[in-house]
Amino acid sequence: MTAMEQWLTRRGVTLEDVAEIVYTLQRPYNGQLTMGECRESVLAVLSKREVQYVLYTGIALDELAERKLLPQPLQAMMENDESLYGVDETLALGITNVYGMIGLTSFGYLDKMKPGIIRQLNEKGKKIHVFLDDLVAGLAAAASARIAHQDPKAQRYDVPDPGIF
Repeated sequence: MTAMEQWLTRRGVTLEDVAEIVYTLQRPYNGQLTMGECRESVLAVLSKREVQYVLYTGIALDELAERKLLPQPLQAMMENDESLYGVDETLALGITNVYGMIGLTSFGYLDKMKPGIIRQLNEKGKKIHVFLDDLVAGLAAAASARIAHQDPKAQRYDVPDPGIF
């Protein structure tokens, strides 16, 4: 298990949780898709250093907020999961953009619908997951986009001769 997987597991998120969301997103477009491929895609996204940096940052902020170690008013914003804060979604976009615009649209859908582990993380409880619910949505969106980009059935277009225009 990688260090990033350990950080996620410590916060209650497994690779299978994320892979299930990826599967739900991509299965309508790829009838041959397996959970193994979804898990592999999540691992591929997690292997990117910029993704790891984003996750470490968001998870650390959530944990600091749980221990009440953030300065005010940031501490209160985190405790209340302030709806206008938006930094959590903005940070998650750093993950979604790894595989292009389809990641962004998938993230918007996941942020709105909150399927699976994303909904569980978003619920108020003893732990603060202001960042993690959005980061998991970003991770699932990027892994889903990665699968879409690799689909051999996807339409390919030739680049036109620049002299045409």
